[in-house]
Amino acid sequence: MHTLLIIDPQNDFCDPRGSLFVPGAAGDMERLAGFIRATRRQLGEVIVTLDSHPSVAIERPTFWRRGDGGPVAAFTQITHAQLAAGEYSPIEPSLRSRVLTYLQALEAQGRYKLMVWPVHCVIGAWGHNIPSAVLEAVGEWESQVQRGAFKVLKGQNPLTEQYSAVRAEVPSADDPRTQTNRELIEQCRPGSGLLLVAGEAASHCVAATLEHLFEAFSDEEIRRVILLSDCMSPVAGFEAEARGFIDGAVARGARAMTSTQALTEISTN
Repeated sequence: MHTLLIIDPQNDFCDPRGSLFVPGAAGDMERLAGFIRATRRQLGEVIVTLDSHPSVAIERPTFWRRGDGGPVAAFTQITHAQLAAGEYSPIEPSLRSRVLTYLQALEAQGRYKLMVWPVHCVIGAWGHNIPSAVLEAVGEWESQVQRGAFKVLKGQNPLTEQYSAVRAEVPSADDPRTQTNRELIEQCRPGSGLLLVAGEAASHCVAATLEHLFEAFSDEEIRRVILLSDCMSPVAGFEAEARGFIDGAVARGARAMTSTQALTEISTN
C-alpha cells in the first residue's frame, strides 16, 4: 500500500479568487482528484497538510508598517538590517526586540529572508478550506477505509514563519506546534510502498516539507518518493526555485513524474 501526501491544497492557493493564487494550481487539483479516485484502493494513508494562520502574523502586511508610518505592501522582503535601521517596524512596538532576534536567527540559516505575503489561509475563512474536487475525492477514500485522512495544521504561531509542515523556520522553545513534528515524519515514511507527493506551492511549502522529510529519511526511503509533477505548481516568479527543488530531489534519488505516469508505476509496484 502507498501513502499520498497532499501539501496545502487550499482555496487561497488553488482558486483564482484566492488571495495567494498559484497559477496552474486549479488544474493541479483537478488532476489530483482524478488520481486519488484512480488509486484509492492502493492508498493505505492519505495525509493532508493545511497552512493555518491568524490574520495578524509576522509574514503579513497586517503586522508591519514602514518607517514613515505607511502600510507595507504584500511581496515586500524585510531584513534584520532594515528593521534595525528603522525602515520597517512591527505595528505593535513591544515586539520589535523579539522580531529583531527572529530575523537574525532566520537569516543566519541562509535559507530564507522574511517575505511579507498577502493575508492567506486564515483559520475559519474560505481561503483555508480544501477545494471541493480534492475534498470530495479524499472523502471517498475515507468512506472506503472507514477512517479520516491524517490532517496537519501548520503556521499557527504568529511570530515565526512555517513553510514546512515538519517544523517552523525558527522553532519556538515554548510552542510545540513550531517544533519538529515527528508523528508526521513517521506517517510519511513510505515503508514497502511509495510516498506520492502533491500540493502547493512547489517553490515553497512543498519544497520545504520535502527538504525536512529527506533529512529524516534513509536513502532507500527517498528512492520510494514520487513527486506528482502535474499536481504541483510554483508561486509566480519563483519558477526557478521550483525547478531547483525538483532537480535536487531527483538528484537525491526521488522521482518526478506526471500523475498518469505514476498510475502506471503504482500498477506495477
